[in-house]
Formats: sequence, structure tokens, C-alpha cells
Amino acid sequence: MLWYVLGLSHDVDPAVLSRSLTLRQRIALEALLERRISTREPAVYITGQTWFAGLPMRTDARALVPRSPLAELIERGFAPWIDPARVRRILDVGTGGGCIALACAHYLPKARVEGVDISDAALSLAAENRRLLGLTRRVQFFKSDHFSALKGRTYDIIVSNPPYVGRREMQSLPPEYGHEPRMALASGDEGLDSVRVLLSKAARYLEPGGILVVEVGNTETLVRRRYPRVPFVWLEFERGGGGVFCLTREQLQRHVR
Repeated sequence: MLWYVLGLSHDVDPAVLSRSLTLRQRIALEALLERRISTREPAVYITGQTWFAGLPMRTDARALVPRSPLAELIERGFAPWIDPARVRRILDVGTGGGCIALACAHYLPKARVEGVDISDAALSLAAENRRLLGLTRRVQFFKSDHFSALKGRTYDIIVSNPPYVGRREMQSLPPEYGHEPRMALASGDEGLDSVRVLLSKAARYLEPGGILVVEVGNTETLVRRRYPRVPFVWLEFERGGGGVFCLTREQLQRHVR
């Protein structure tokens, strides 16, 4: 919020830390802090901006706050789990404000990317971010409940940060989450409703050798327990975060059978 008041970029010279604030800047910062404390609204909703995978994004209550560890994987072009040079089509299921889809397009410049969501409000925010980043030619957003509107389409990568919060966990989340769209968080009694769809249907939308990458967060333990025969590869991240698995099309096909 201080950087927002000062109009600084996130990669500014550290020497700026020795700068003194003007009276107007101090008043503006104190007003933002008061709003943050009194409303428990996420800071990036207050400023309306954040960064994901090093890219500037608009953000507000139309979609989840971008915070996925998938950013680190996208920056590597999904290597080593697939050869980035062969990736031509990517699907982001539950795209929200479009951060994952747009980052994929940025770091995989030869790929065309599609992002789907069931929320018209989220898709409108995604379209704004697409224009902001100048990616209107290679990224398409449209409404779809998982794969319902994707007949005949296939992809090299399907990536998703779907809803994965169970009913009990929803009741214990900090107040900040109450500002985010419930439909982007809640996923049935156990938090697995969306994950089940991805595991059962993704294979038919993947090219041979394609991969499914899904973030399930704190639901990882339950996913392991519910699907003991599925050979999940659970990814690790240098910058923190977890609960992300990767499966190949062929592994998914065996799971479905």
C-alpha cells in the first residue's frame, strides 16, 4: 500500500527506502491502513493492482486475489514436465481474473491460450487484464462450466486453480476471504467437487503427452486419501507454496479406466 501511495513499481531501487513521506502521502497511507484494518479487505483489492509471475494485474472483488505458486512453474514454461518448445495450446480452467492464462501466454509466446470460467464478472476482469498486457491476439476468454463449452478442443497443457475449499474450512477462513467470490473458493462438502471433474474429464481434452496441472492447496492430504492409486507428482516450489499436482494424459486415461 505504501508503494501504491508513492506510485512506485515493485522493482524500484532499494535506495528509495531512505525517502521521507510528504504530509499528503502520510495522510493517504494512513487512510489506506485504516480501511485495511477496519474492513479486513485484502490490500490488493484496496489498491486495485498486484503482480503475478512478475506481470502487473488489475484485481478486485470480481475474482480471487492472485496468489498461486503456479506462477513459478509458468515462469519455467512448465519444464521439466513438458518441453516448452512443443507447447502450442493451453487451457486455464477457472481463470478468474485471467492471471494464470495471461502469464502462460507471456512466458510461452508460441502458444495460444484459452481461459474459461462460469463467472461473467471474473471474465470481464480477465478481459481488462488481457488488454492491459497487450495479449488480445493470443488469449481468448469465454464462459464454460469446466469443459462444457469445449467440444472438440484439445490442449498440450490444462492448468487449473479451481475451487477446493470444503464446507467446514469455509467457516474457519479469515475475514479477508469473505471479500472474495464464494464460488471461486467453495467446492462442496469436502472441497473436491471441481477436482473430481478435472480428474475424470481432462484426458479427453489433452493431446498425447499433454499434462494436467492442478492446485488443490490444503486439500492435498484429502486428494491423496481419496485417490490412492492415482500416480500424482506433487510439485515443490522454491518461493514457497504447495498442493499442486501434475499428471500426464496417459496417467489420467488409466485412472478413468
